[in-house]
Amino acid sequence: MRYLHTMIRVTDPDASIRFFNLLGLKETRRIENSGGRFTLIFMAADEDLKGEGERADAEIELTWNWPPQDGAAPETYGGGRNFGHLAYRVDDIYETCARLAAAGVTINRPPRDGHMAFVRSPDGISVELLQAGPAKPPAEPWASMANTGVW
Repeated sequence: MRYLHTMIRVTDPDASIRFFNLLGLKETRRIENSGGRFTLIFMAADEDLKGEGERADAEIELTWNWPPQDGAAPETYGGGRNFGHLAYRVDDIYETCARLAAAGVTINRPPRDGHMAFVRSPDGISVELLQAGPAKPPAEPWASMANTGVW
C-alpha cells in the first residue's frame, strides 16, 4: 500500500493555489471534468516530485466543484478542521512563517517553541508546519506571540 494524496474542497481555486504556492507546493497536474462540473488540481512539494511525467510521492488534490448552472448559490464547506490537518516539514520554520505573514497569511499558532506552527488555507484547512531536525531556539517575535483564531 502507498499513500497517494489528500483531497480538500476549495471555493476559490486561484486563492488556494496561491496559498499552497507560498508553502512551496507546485501544481503537478489538472483534470477538468465538464460532465461532472469539477476541476481537480494536484499539488506537491519539490521533495515529493519524481521524474518528468511521473506522479509525485504525495500530493494535495484541490477539488473545485463548479457553481451550479441554475444560478443557485455555490456549495459552501464549513469548519475546515473536521478532517484534521495537513502537515509539512520545513527547513526553517521562522523564515517560512515570516514569508507567509509577509504575504498576508495569519499565523494562527506561532512557532513559539521553534518547532511547530499552524496556519489555515483560504478555505479554513489547518496546515501544520514542523521544523526539520531539532527545534530552533525560541526567538522573537514568535516566542511572545499569542495564538490567533483557531488552528
